[in-house]
Amino acid sequence: MVGKGVKPCILLRISFALDELIRQVTINCAERGLLLVRVRDEINMTIAAYQTLYESSVAFGMRKALQAEQGKTDLEKKITDLENDKREYERQVNELKAKCDQIEKKAADQKMVEEKKHAEEVQFLKKTNQQLKTQLEGIIAPKK
Repeated sequence: MVGKGVKPCILLRISFALDELIRQVTINCAERGLLLVRVRDEINMTIAAYQTLYESSVAFGMRKALQAEQGKTDLEKKITDLENDKREYERQVNELKAKCDQIEKKAADQKMVEEKKHAEEVQFLKKTNQQLKTQLEGIIAPKK
């Protein structure tokens, strides 16, 4: 009957005192002595059960604390990995945006060149059309 909350020497003295009390009661009345022995044994078994329960609950608490610490470490590593991934994706997004802007600028420049070329071609065709019209009128007008 040794516990962690009460000093072992005090528990030992109480145990000796109870044993002596049981001995003296048994001398006077055997039935009462046997009942006290059963009560003492029940008390010892209850204390042992509580001690075992306490020790197993402490062990369980320690396991859970270690698991929580391990889980915390794993989550911190995952957070770091995700932050690194995020930075990489942001860098890729910036590169793709710059590439997209470059492509849009190149397309806009090409469109301007094509529009200018088209306008010049239209102007040339109008001028050619006007010249042909003038020539045609020159050819048709003297015959009348």
